[in-house]
Amino acid sequence: MKLLIVTVVDEFQKDVLQLFKKANIESYSGSDIEGYKNASSFMMNSSWFPSEKGGADSSMFFSFTEDEKIDSFFSLVTQFNKTLETNNPIHAVVVPIERSI
Repeated sequence: MKLLIVTVVDEFQKDVLQLFKKANIESYSGSDIEGYKNASSFMMNSSWFPSEKGGADSSMFFSFTEDEKIDSFFSLVTQFNKTLETNNPIHAVVVPIERSI
């Protein structure tokens, strides 16, 4: 068993849930988060309201699941990301679990 962590901008949240379903990942948890990219200092200083936050509304999902389902999910995400016309692909990582109860 491994831990799958996925981050995505809110625009693609429904797509991620469909990919979970296609990969037979039925149990997962999610949370709203804000995503940030490092902006140049020029961009930060040229903002009309530089004290405002510049994060993108995003979601993070995680699931404790089997390797086979993770392999399927990664394949589906790779295909999905190839079709995007934006600079905000679905990101996914896998973390091994040493012990669990």
